[in-house]
Amino acid sequence: MSTTTSRIVIIGAGVAGIAAGAMLRRKGIEDFLILERGDQFGGVWRDNIYPGVECDVQSHLYSYSFRPNDWSKTYAGGREIFDYLNEVAKEEKLTEHALFGHAVSEMCWQEASGSWVIETNRGRFESKFLVTATGSLSEPQLLDIDGLSDFAGRIVHSAVWDPDMDVAGRNVALVGTGASAIQLAPAIADRVDDLTIFQRTPPWVAPRVDVEYSAAQRRMWRELPETLHDYRQFLFWFQESRFPERVRVQQAIERMTNIADSHRTSQIQDPKLLEITRPHYEIGCKRILLSNTWYPTLQRDNVTLVPHAATALTRDAVVAANGDAHEADFLILCSGFDTVGLPVARLIYGENGVRLADSWSGGVHAYGGMAVNGFPNLFLIGGPNVGLGFGSMFFMIETQAEYLAQAMQTALTCEVDKLRVRPERESEFVQFIDERAANTVWLTGGCDSFYIADGTGHLSTLWPDFMTRYRTDFQVFDPADYVYA
Repeated sequence: MSTTTSRIVIIGAGVAGIAAGAMLRRKGIEDFLILERGDQFGGVWRDNIYPGVECDVQSHLYSYSFRPNDWSKTYAGGREIFDYLNEVAKEEKLTEHALFGHAVSEMCWQEASGSWVIETNRGRFESKFLVTATGSLSEPQLLDIDGLSDFAGRIVHSAVWDPDMDVAGRNVALVGTGASAIQLAPAIADRVDDLTIFQRTPPWVAPRVDVEYSAAQRRMWRELPETLHDYRQFLFWFQESRFPERVRVQQAIERMTNIADSHRTSQIQDPKLLEITRPHYEIGCKRILLSNTWYPTLQRDNVTLVPHAATALTRDAVVAANGDAHEADFLILCSGFDTVGLPVARLIYGENGVRLADSWSGGVHAYGGMAVNGFPNLFLIGGPNVGLGFGSMFFMIETQAEYLAQAMQTALTCEVDKLRVRPERESEFVQFIDERAANTVWLTGGCDSFYIADGTGHLSTLWPDFMTRYRTDFQVFDPADYVYA
């Protein structure tokens, strides 16, 4: 089998892969490839096409600072974001660097050659530097319950929605009450015969202030770019100002709790429904959801909220944890994603053949969420501890992409073939994360979430400080943090 060589290989062509490629090109680096298992750019916004899919971060903040967009409304729909990402990839001339339909099966560090060998379903690649940009929302989490093979109806996860499916006239069971569910359920409720929603944990839901931008607003932002910059800055600092909620500043917690409680009680009249939709953990422990249509949907005559998890399937029903069976001929799983530890870590083998996922068995860690000792020349974009319980991931991803581009520029200038993060720097970073996370709502708010590594109590997914702190610490690549060879 022939091997294609490139100095840098990027895995993934979503938000992070586009940012990485764009920053490399802006530094004058052209010797890189982007391998993508799908057939287009777009990542989660290519794959998630379920009815009602939208972003829960304001559009003008959920976009690249170097590529502002003429968004149609406050919170863009999935298709508008997908189109934007593909337009950015085209404008940044990334198409010529991308190879689609390449599903990676294994990535192995070769000590003898000081390079990475990447195996895909369509060929082998070798590169000095490997960049993963696969994100944490790329692998749907399926239900581990009895009877999956017994169910006679159709089963679909929200992340692999078939646009040709028709739910009209069906008895639909929907598992989950997270971000996808509260968008999908209202979008299909008026078309199905019956909709039964299985709720393991009631979410905190706040109002969604979503408006279509007027022609005058959009014209002003196009013709006076400084006004758009100012608006983006306003949105950023609004999100940044909400950080006190996460570190349990009582006044901030009470304010958000009151907003969400008022939203729920103003939209629901039934005392029983009010009780089963009341969260029993501190607000912010899980992501706060935004919707004006979720609670009204639960009160439709053809919608039933079951306050129990789904635990089994029969031929024609879903069985809840209390033993009740609910008839269904169509099952939708809004059961989230396999997030802790990053699924791509199972495919990466570093020094001495150690698999990255195994090296994380005692806790997920990476310096700056990007570099792991024992895995030379590997950079993770969107790695551990850079996720946000608030704000826009574009800010974090752009910071990492700029850091990566500086590292690659330094390696080229200094003719460096191997970069290995110093173990003490990684340890210091992990200690910082643990100290800053100790009193946050994510660890002390009384909920279970994918933010925490299983069995470790370690905040593995989120950044436990201000977004600006991350950029201050990682906006410049410091060669002193690495051992060169």
